[in-house]
Amino acid sequence: MSRFVISKSGTRDAGAISWLLAQTLWVGGLWLLHFLLLPAITKIGLASLLVDEIANALRPLLVGLAAVCAGLQVLVLIRAERLASLWRDARGQLLLVVVVMAGSYFAVARLLEAELWLMFSYLVMAFCGLLLVLQPVPQKLRRQL
Repeated sequence: MSRFVISKSGTRDAGAISWLLAQTLWVGGLWLLHFLLLPAITKIGLASLLVDEIANALRPLLVGLAAVCAGLQVLVLIRAERLASLWRDARGQLLLVVVVMAGSYFAVARLLEAELWLMFSYLVMAFCGLLLVLQPVPQKLRRQL
């Protein structure tokens, strides 16, 4: 007999797991880079130009990861609680802000190269992610956990 049991509601479990995994990846990645990794390599004593190069290489990657993972969370939320929950629910609103900010990050980076806006949109995504972590897993998915 196998130790692992496959539940009848595998798709609901998969939805809840994908919600939590995606949330962990993008929120943790954004916070880890900006508030832990970059200050740590600055404190180590690396040249500031090198730190800036590392930040300029990793930030767009993490913003792209945040956009993809937030998009996945949008799909999970729609599947769990219908399309209207995107506008009415705090989770949906936060996810939409993250997707819009990620889009504006790439648009501004390509068109204007305004560093202040890039940092603003990055931090808005990070703080929206923090608020999203405080929200519960979508209702229909949570029953199965």
